[in-house]
Amino acid sequence: MLFALPFPAIDPVAVAIGPITIKWYALAYIAGLIGGWFYARRLVMAERYWGVVRRPTTVDIDDMIVWVALGVVLGGRIGYVLFYNLPMYLDDPMEILAIRNGGMSFHGGFLGAVLAMLLFARSRKLGGYTALDLAAVVVPIGLFFGRIANFVNGELWGRVAPDFAYAVVFPTGGPLPRHPSQLYEAATEGLLLFIVMALAVNRFGFRKPGLLGGIFVLGYAVARTVCELFREPDRQLGYLFGDHLGPLGGGVTMGMLLCVPMALVGLVFIGLAARGVTRPRHPAEAAPVPVAPAPDGSVRP
Repeated sequence: MLFALPFPAIDPVAVAIGPITIKWYALAYIAGLIGGWFYARRLVMAERYWGVVRRPTTVDIDDMIVWVALGVVLGGRIGYVLFYNLPMYLDDPMEILAIRNGGMSFHGGFLGAVLAMLLFARSRKLGGYTALDLAAVVVPIGLFFGRIANFVNGELWGRVAPDFAYAVVFPTGGPLPRHPSQLYEAATEGLLLFIVMALAVNRFGFRKPGLLGGIFVLGYAVARTVCELFREPDRQLGYLFGDHLGPLGGGVTMGMLLCVPMALVGLVFIGLAARGVTRPRHPAEAAPVPVAPAPDGSVRP
């Protein structure tokens, strides 16, 4: 073993006032939602990105964040129950409600957010593809903070890496040094994907509905699959098959498996958008909606 870093002594509870505690994980969700809300408002105020595609208003964004928050939390919890630990929850159904004990799935949260966005778009007569594109651009903000919170909590650590210079000995991961895979995911699924989506917005805008959503879904599937090569699979599942695949050993994990349909959906969305199939044809979707002016009367971004 070359070198191993001790796990930083960070209390997972950020604030404690009497019996009331606020954990870093909860603050990560809040930071992701607020950051996404702020960025989304800036995007809908930038007229150059939209063309003839109907823009949500800033008021729409204010309301949409509530729908998305519910979709992420409910979808993330339901997804974890179904995909990762169903037998345990069947034995003790009340444990499903114990979110304080942890257990959230990104893939479930993603599906919950998608459903919430589609329902919201329908209620406001917005294009469904447009709502998903907007979400795709801001989601990496939440992913970044969420993975940092995973590291702070000392959970979802990586595979054993005795010869890696910057391996970390996690308190809950045994005495052996492991890859800090949470930080790998924060860097790729969060920071790198945020940059990719920002560049895509500047290049394409929202003028090809579905394109940005497709780029995000495909990009996340690739980033997550790569990170799964370094991440220890969930104990109750282990490797689904192939115990000695990849440069680090191990096999196919549930995270990898769930990324396959995501990648296929992303490719389909990109193809449909590139062919113009998703262009708005209903007048309500194509009619530009003025953005609520700022206090000085300006609508510039």
